[in-house]
Order: sequence, then C-alpha cells, then structure tokens
Amino acid sequence: MTHLLENYGKRIPMTFTHGEGVYLYDQTGKQYLDFTSGIGVMNLGYSFEAGKAAVKAQVDAIPHLSNLYENPLQEEVAAYLDYQGSYKAFFANSGAEANEAALKLARLLKPDTTILAFEDGFHGRTFGAMSATMQDKIQKGFAPLVPGFTKAVYNDVESLSAAVTDKTGAIIFEIVQGEGGVTPITQAFSESLKAFQKQGILLIVDEVQTGNGRTGKLFGFEHFGLEPDIITSAKGLGNGLPIGVMLAKTEYATAFTAGKHGSTFGGNPIAMASAKAVLKQLTQPAFLAEVTENAAFLGAELADKLADKASVVAIRQLGLMVGIELRDANQVPKVLVAARAHGLLVLSAGHDVIRLLPPLVMSQAQLADGVAILEAIL
Repeated sequence: MTHLLENYGKRIPMTFTHGEGVYLYDQTGKQYLDFTSGIGVMNLGYSFEAGKAAVKAQVDAIPHLSNLYENPLQEEVAAYLDYQGSYKAFFANSGAEANEAALKLARLLKPDTTILAFEDGFHGRTFGAMSATMQDKIQKGFAPLVPGFTKAVYNDVESLSAAVTDKTGAIIFEIVQGEGGVTPITQAFSESLKAFQKQGILLIVDEVQTGNGRTGKLFGFEHFGLEPDIITSAKGLGNGLPIGVMLAKTEYATAFTAGKHGSTFGGNPIAMASAKAVLKQLTQPAFLAEVTENAAFLGAELADKLADKASVVAIRQLGLMVGIELRDANQVPKVLVAARAHGLLVLSAGHDVIRLLPPLVMSQAQLADGVAILEAIL
C-alpha cells in the first residue's frame, strides 16, 4: 500500500475477497465469522439479495441524478424513516456529513448560542463534527476548532445541569457512545435531557451507529421515550452503500431554505435503492422482534461464558451492540489478533473495550460460536 496516506495506521495484512451471509473470506480462502458488520454497516449481512438486486437494477437505469430534479426514491426512503409522521429528511453520504447538516441546522434555529456535547462522544472527523467530538485524540493538532461548543460528562446528571446555560441552544449526544467504549445512555440521563428540551433546547440524537435496527428498534432513542428535534443516521442504512441522513422535525425543516445546505451525491439513486430495500426489511415488526430475541440470547451467552472471567470488568449491551471492558487495556489488541487467528472478527472501542457489532441476521448458533471463541481466548 505505497500510494495511500497512512491515516488508518498500519493496516492488517489480510485481504477479503468475498462475503457470504455473516462470513468473510480472505485471500487464502479462510473463513471468518464477522462480529463487526464492517463497523456497523453490513447489518443485513453479505447476502442481502433484495438489496443487491435493487442496486443492480438502479445502476442499469440511472446511476446518478442531480438534486436539481425530483427523485421519487428519496421520497420513498424518507417516508420509511419518518415512521412517526413528523420529520423531514436531508440525505448525505456519511454519518459525519449528516452531523454537519444537523449542526448547521441547529445554528440556524438557535443563532448566537452554543452546542453542548459530551466527553468520549464521537460524531465524525469533519471540522464541525470533530469540534463536537470531545476526545483529545480526535481533536489534537487541528486547533483552532469550530467555536461555540461546550462539553459535559456523559450520563452524569450533575455535570449536564452545570454545563447548560442560557446560551445553550442544542445538545448533541449518542444513545450508546460507541467509539467511546460502548456506553448506553441511562434512563435518568435521558429524562434530564428531556427536561432541558422542554425548556427550548434542541436535542440532536446521533444514531449513526445505533440506528437501523442495531438496538432492536429502528432508532435507539425509542427505548427511552425520547422525541429528538434532529436525528442523524448512516452506517447500516445502505448495507454497504455510502449514505447518511439528517431528519428534522417538520416545524424546523423550513430553516434550510434553498442554498443553505446541499450535497452533490447526497440522495444518490444507487444509495437510495439500497436504503429502500434495507428499510423495507427493517420495518417488518417480526424482523426487529427476532433481533431483540437474538440480542437477549447473546446477552445471556456473554453473561454465562465471560462475566466471571478475571480479565473482564463489565459487559455493556443495548441490542446487538456490545462492549466487553477488560481489566488491562493492553490486552485489547492481543484479543483482536487472537480472535482473527480463530476465525472471528471483533473490534475495539475506547481504551479497554472489545466491541461486538454482529450482523442483525446472525443466528443464535452463530452468535454462540463467536462467544465460544472469545471464551477460549479470555
């Protein structure tokens, strides 16, 4: 890899040639059980035939359309996402772009105010999204950042209350802090956020990783009775195709008048074709019920096989999003290497967490196989 920038560090010396179901195969033909979903992207696995057929048909029809013209596919996908009947959509190409749109809209709606974000949160690496990502390792070297952001401690009601002032216009947060260590929001913290929303502060919920069925519901905030003013989503929405979306309550959407924001490729017909197929699957109640059932099974397996390990501090979970906190952070990269040797792909998060993001279509037998490998390693 001599012609590429090294911003991803030293890449793992293996190449995947194809995927099938919930498995990936490398250049030697070795099979790997994928507990990463391409970092939460391939939610429906590598054999989602309805999505593949939709994409192929769209490539043959019209692969790209300018946003100068009507695109019925965008309307259809937006309708699936607006299951509550109170949001309008702006399509982008990634989670960071969706968050940039959300931050811009918040500034339009609440001029001359600040936006509150949380330590260990992650919202992207573009300048606005990075400025809302309160992690030194992400922000270091890029000062001066975009002004107007303040921070508090996630899941700390006292810290939140102390950070909110009469200048606070919006609060951006994740339902589960993924990159920060797989930490789900608490009910008490969500109630505090709702209280500030009633005072007129906008709630921006970053569902880039927790949306699209990952938690057993279309959006993670549904578990906590929240009704966000602005929602962002990406990753699993296209099951491999680059797509992001910002949803804004209808009464706020009019702030984005012509020319205020845009994207050449946002809402591209190919990405929309894939997203439509994905959402058609995700909006089937029986499908999400099965995800919830399998998530409960996975939680029980982890508790039974890993919770009492000396190396394990805690296991955190919401749906099929799991963080296994280890006592020794130095063991995390070793576990990743050992897992690959045993034919299992897992991720890290934060400093000391093994992150699991299995495809939503993974069977209980396959989930058990993955846990058994981790049990042997730990």
